[in-house]
Amino acid sequence: MAYYSRSWLRLLMTKISLGKNLLEILKHTLSLALFHFYPLAGRLVTQKTKDPSSYTIFVDCNNNCGARFIHATLDMTVSDILSPVDVPPIVQSFFDHHKAANHDGHTMPLLSVKVTELVDGLFIGVSMNHAIGDGASFFNFINTWFEILHAQAQAKGPLRDAPISRHPIHNRWFPDGCSPLINLPFKHEDEFIKRFEAPKLRERFFHFSAESIAKLKARANSESKTTEITSFQSLAAHVWRCITRARHLPRDQRTSCKLAIDNRSRMEPPLPKEYFGNAIGVVSAGSAVGELAEHDLGWAAWKVHLAVANHDDKVARHMLSEWLQSPVVYQLGSHFDTCSVTMTSSPRFNAYGKPLWMWKGVAVLSGYNNKFDGNVRSYPGHEGGGSIDLEMSLSPDAMTALESDEDFMEAVSVASPLH
Repeated sequence: MAYYSRSWLRLLMTKISLGKNLLEILKHTLSLALFHFYPLAGRLVTQKTKDPSSYTIFVDCNNNCGARFIHATLDMTVSDILSPVDVPPIVQSFFDHHKAANHDGHTMPLLSVKVTELVDGLFIGVSMNHAIGDGASFFNFINTWFEILHAQAQAKGPLRDAPISRHPIHNRWFPDGCSPLINLPFKHEDEFIKRFEAPKLRERFFHFSAESIAKLKARANSESKTTEITSFQSLAAHVWRCITRARHLPRDQRTSCKLAIDNRSRMEPPLPKEYFGNAIGVVSAGSAVGELAEHDLGWAAWKVHLAVANHDDKVARHMLSEWLQSPVVYQLGSHFDTCSVTMTSSPRFNAYGKPLWMWKGVAVLSGYNNKFDGNVRSYPGHEGGGSIDLEMSLSPDAMTALESDEDFMEAVSVASPLH
């Protein structure tokens, strides 16, 4: 399981006035959504035995502690948040569960929603324990909640129930011969809990228009003499090459481009898109720094393409089998290095949805957790149409060098979500 809980901003919205009635609507519709996503209202429980020795962790769905809902106000505008080049540090305070580890879900809510009222906008920060679900599960929950919100907006009174279009699938998938309760090789949580402290980083967004991404894709496929490289693979390879160049690493240093990958469609038979849980893996394309610099974009993009294309049912099951034979809890400090680039989240997630009343989504941001040097989060661009926003976390020196890289900045577009 991934170690750190995830924190995301679902929506930053321009607004009409926020009143008690709207807060109650948000809480009421959240409770209706949790009826369908009931594990998020539970708590983690550890069960230990001495004879035979066992250590298992599971979700107690009968625990009625529920999710957390927080309302706060801040004397800042939407522009104060979105106009600076770098993501303002104040954004971290918009999320609950700051620096929380997944194991904290024994005593802390597995889901927390913090609604921060700005002078001219609303920030809805949602934190979900990553041991409970991945990005696909998270956004299915968020979009279900907002689907219920839309139904409530059209209703004359409080809804007691609302039909939803994508019901979560809670039946857990396990490989043949695997028990639902997995015995972990530990006796105490101190053996696997390590609090991660991010180094000094700069965090900022880069916007890539659909036209710019299409040019990168055409260039990558032309240089590789193929038509199989996708838009995102081309963009990931471009980012990998440029960040590696900006880091000024030794030529013989190994570097890699890692991508979080959804296993649902790759399994045989495939898992439903609505499968609620963690069904992700990580694929990696590697090279020596000097080799990456000597070759063109098409060469790097083809490596990324092969890493993705070769990840099938057999590979996914083999990786899971290896983990089951020797379970580990992944730590950010040891599983992600400062010579690599890790692409997380996905531009395929429906991050904005439809406008609600007079509110519209204008940005997607994230909190402190999972921030490390080389982490690149991808979101759909605000204007849609195949555009992509990348939220990058890099060392200050590398970020400054990247901003001066002509090859990189030529592909970056200017976008203003405030208009």
